[in-house]
Amino acid sequence: MIKTFTLLLSSLTTLLALTNLEVAQKSDDVMSGFKDSSSIMSMQLINARGQEKTRTMAMKVLEGDGEDKSLMEFLTPADVKGTKFLSYEHTQKDDDQWLYLPALKRVKRIASKNKSGAFMGSEFSYEDISAFNVKKYKYSGDAKEGLLNKKAVYIGKSVPISKYSGYTKLKTWIDKETFLVQKIEYYDRKKQLLKTAIFTNYKQFGTINRIGKITMKNIQNDKTTILTWSNQKINTGLKSKDFHKRYLKK
Repeated sequence: MIKTFTLLLSSLTTLLALTNLEVAQKSDDVMSGFKDSSSIMSMQLINARGQEKTRTMAMKVLEGDGEDKSLMEFLTPADVKGTKFLSYEHTQKDDDQWLYLPALKRVKRIASKNKSGAFMGSEFSYEDISAFNVKKYKYSGDAKEGLLNKKAVYIGKSVPISKYSGYTKLKTWIDKETFLVQKIEYYDRKKQLLKTAIFTNYKQFGTINRIGKITMKNIQNDKTTILTWSNQKINTGLKSKDFHKRYLKK
């Protein structure tokens, strides 16, 4: 009788278990629906010796049907002021990305094969800067349950689909109650741990969540980049025309 009950309980637990794909989709859902957003973003660069420098950017995002558009403009310091980065996210192909360099007065297209490179000297790659999309990854199996800082989480794995990705695997910790991402480990092309990102300071707009801070630690070079968002607004009325390439040179 006890054995039968145990088997039934085990079967029920299996049926109720969420797959890695389901957890990833739920996590994406709680971050979606903002239509568009604007914010100020601070980028703090910390080298292996602990020396710091900070950059600030104005950021705009337009939400699409799985194909977001984003535009960043560096405001400070003077040596990067006016630099702009435009990204068009795609689900069926690699994203389109452009970087405007005011000193050269030209727009540079970021080739797909170069998107694993560092974004403006930070520990974030061009790939990391792109908006997350479930369809860009492969998922398999059920999500494992565990604890992160005494918080119940789902622990899952995903594999980038793009052949140009700088990663072979991502390991993700997602809050079991809110489905907000808490931590991601990035594994390089040699399958070694490369970076760890910690996600904190989420801000809620009704049922929509926006990230407030990401701390990216490069395990291999001991450098850290911290992104912090402020003055966040959603549904401000931005249109697709506000993200045209011609705005890069304005």
